[in-house]
Amino acid sequence: MASKKVTNFTKYTLQPKGFYGFLNRVFALDPNRSSGIPMNPTYRNPPPGANDPMAYDDPVTVPAADIAENPYWKRDVRRRYPQLSTVTQADAVALLEVGSAANPKQELIGEAGSKQLVAAQEAGSQGLSVAFEKNTGLAKDVLGPGGMPPLPSGLYEGGDGVRRYNLEPEQSYGGR
Repeated sequence: MASKKVTNFTKYTLQPKGFYGFLNRVFALDPNRSSGIPMNPTYRNPPPGANDPMAYDDPVTVPAADIAENPYWKRDVRRRYPQLSTVTQADAVALLEVGSAANPKQELIGEAGSKQLVAAQEAGSQGLSVAFEKNTGLAKDVLGPGGMPPLPSGLYEGGDGVRRYNLEPEQSYGGR
């Protein structure tokens, strides 16, 4: 015979004990095969006490890990939060009296222009109603047809400010 049967060998793995050890010996195809679970005292890597607990460094990515300077709403890219903007009554009065940089009502040049802006903001601090009482034609350039407030662009077609509702013939039931 070319092969010898080895009967005395040492296993370096844990073996079941008790009732489950008996079942393993009875039903196993090869009862000498190891379980694959290493014995802790023999094979433990790293061994207990090998690493200094004070030498451990937290993997920190600065400045992303700084919660105070990196709040969730700034780093959340899945949602686009609305960028809020406010217009106070002082800003509205200044826009109505002087205009904006894109659409100025009059040309503001030099010191006279800066004085006019300061005067408009001071008048605006009192409120819109005071500004409308002082200057009744203040909002005539802003108002739409018929003295109505402006609608979003393209919402009215007629000159009277009323949007026409036209039903297409293929969308209706006809005259019947």
